[in-house]
Amino acid sequence: MPARRIIPCLDVKSGRVVKGVRFRNHRDLGDPLELALLYCQSGADELVFYDIAASPAGASVDASWIRRISDLIDIPFSVAGGITSVDRAVQILDAGADKISINTPALRNPELIDQLAARCGSQCVVIGIDTQMGPTGYEIYQCTGDTATIHKAQRSTLDWVREVQRRGAGEIVLNCMNADGVRTGFDIEQCNDVRAVCDVPLIASGGAGCADDFVDVFNQADVDGALAASIFHLGTLTPNQVKATVAEQGIEVRL
Repeated sequence: MPARRIIPCLDVKSGRVVKGVRFRNHRDLGDPLELALLYCQSGADELVFYDIAASPAGASVDASWIRRISDLIDIPFSVAGGITSVDRAVQILDAGADKISINTPALRNPELIDQLAARCGSQCVVIGIDTQMGPTGYEIYQCTGDTATIHKAQRSTLDWVREVQRRGAGEIVLNCMNADGVRTGFDIEQCNDVRAVCDVPLIASGGAGCADDFVDVFNQADVDGALAASIFHLGTLTPNQVKATVAEQGIEVRL
């Protein structure tokens, strides 16, 4: 397996980075450009920017800052937020993003995945999945950026993982909602269950509270990367500090 990736996630709302707990009660944590440069300089392998207000509002991510990010950092980054058409995805990639990530737009129009893969290449197409355990298994939620709009998508997580791969997704980010922001560790069980049906790169998201949590999810769930927000935004750890701990356990990372 290639070196495992450590990925800071920046949820952006009204031009500011915010973070909540279990997708609620967001608080302001800073300027996205300043944080992007900080993480680039402190060892991040790549960055993820989510405009969390876009899909709930029926809007699209504001592309005006994407070129500024591209000019500022020298690591790959992906962008998400209300990307509902191939033309819009191409605009965002042309502005400097390396990948586009879709979540709610893919659930509303699954054929968009096929269209994006055909036009942009599967390597550029990331599917975000917001999921948690329900009464009958793992369930997907959509429009999760706003408590007023969040709702179940009436889809099985594992069935959706299979479908998006068939349609051409090149990577999946698994956002485990129960673990989001609580910093008690990644949802290893859910990551394992998804890994069993996922043949493309899988990124675990939600729950990181210490460097050992990254070791656990790499060793126990065999994910390709791990995404985190709170521990980086709050200064608990830097990406390089996480990498040092992971490398000490014999797991390959880019140092």
